[in-house]
Amino acid sequence: MTKKTVSFCGISGSGMSALAQIMKLSGYEVRGSDRSFDQGHDIFQKEALQSLGIKIFPQDGSAINSDVTCLYTSTAVEDTIPDVKAAHEHNIPIKQRFDLLAELFHSYKKGIAVGGTSGKTTTTAMIGYILDQLQKKPCVINGGLLLNYDKQKGIPNYIYNKGDICVIEADESNGSIESYHPYISVINNIGLDHKSLAELQELFQNFAHRTSHGVVVNLDCEACKSITAPCQKVTFSLKDTQADFYASDLTNLPDGISYKLGDKTFTLKLIGAFNVANALAAIAACSLLGIDKEEAATVLQNFMGTHRRLEVIGRQNGVTVIDDFAHNPDKISASMQALKNYPGRLLVMFQPHGFSPMRFMGKEIIDSFCQTMDNTDILLMPEIYFAGGTVTKDISSADFVNQAKEQGKQAFFFPTRAEIKDFICKHAQPGDRIIIMGARDNTLPDFCREILKGL
Repeated sequence: MTKKTVSFCGISGSGMSALAQIMKLSGYEVRGSDRSFDQGHDIFQKEALQSLGIKIFPQDGSAINSDVTCLYTSTAVEDTIPDVKAAHEHNIPIKQRFDLLAELFHSYKKGIAVGGTSGKTTTTAMIGYILDQLQKKPCVINGGLLLNYDKQKGIPNYIYNKGDICVIEADESNGSIESYHPYISVINNIGLDHKSLAELQELFQNFAHRTSHGVVVNLDCEACKSITAPCQKVTFSLKDTQADFYASDLTNLPDGISYKLGDKTFTLKLIGAFNVANALAAIAACSLLGIDKEEAATVLQNFMGTHRRLEVIGRQNGVTVIDDFAHNPDKISASMQALKNYPGRLLVMFQPHGFSPMRFMGKEIIDSFCQTMDNTDILLMPEIYFAGGTVTKDISSADFVNQAKEQGKQAFFFPTRAEIKDFICKHAQPGDRIIIMGARDNTLPDFCREILKGL
């Protein structure tokens, strides 16, 4: 029997690459294209996908022929792209990334969907790691690269097993969260990101009502407290002792944090109270599968985290370079508060991830920085990231830098990142921490390494 062939347009994206790899490991012939590959970028991703036997084509329509049974596209792909045109010409069905994710998710008996405007990637990774280490054979489809799985073939944003459990991130930003009917759902938090709080609360309430076995809810989030569930509701908290899973005695460590759960103290190799909250969410979710909380917490002591979540890239001449994915007000506040628990000036480059997001929440993002920065810290911003497509460029990072200056903070706008690199290398001093912060742009980790080399 001939294997079915599917193609992915925009295969380098974190969500698309994970799905492409799962399909390949499931027995499909997989091919794909990405304009970043054509431009000479994302070479690691390209080679990693090829190492699994995925065929990479130029994004000129050549990947699409009569052998292809379906073309999957990311939300960033336009109808004018040659692959899409070729699919129309060959009458090949075209589906979006979240269509496939929903199909895969619902093919498992026990689907765990992790939702929330912050912490989804880390919590998904934690749940997957616990289940994998305890031999529960989960399939995990993640948006971040899993540091514990760096040595596996391909891009490490998946865990593949042939079991009955599937763990995914449920994305509220594009509304695809409405596609899932979970066995277990997790609602980490609800904060401003892409949609109004009222819209988000309705989305997450509906998400909970579509859950069949158990819903995990963060009691520390005001917007989550009203969430009701048609099944078992399990809560977690760092503040409320009445929560089903409550952590106390948080203590910052040189390279992590410790916390007390019940009568025992556990550690994480990650910094920040928000990561203890993520751990509680993961432990609570696993408890709904019958896993003992102390066993789950013990496993998490060896969890290394995910790439681009306060990831230390390296140190040079007493200066530490850190890469972080934070891009909405809550994520930025959580990362900045975690960093301020340790000594050293912060030089933060924040690259806004789009014109629409900055129109919607730019003021709140700047407020998050200003509320956590002290007078020695410096905020640096290049121009707003543009990934292509049709967009109105009626605002600039310079506008937001001025807002930070009005609040008395040291903030500077530079049209290009090259100028920011020069500024950092000229002004960085021993003890400083350089934070490169932003989403969507796969070249930000490379920029971190450029700065490290420049230092």
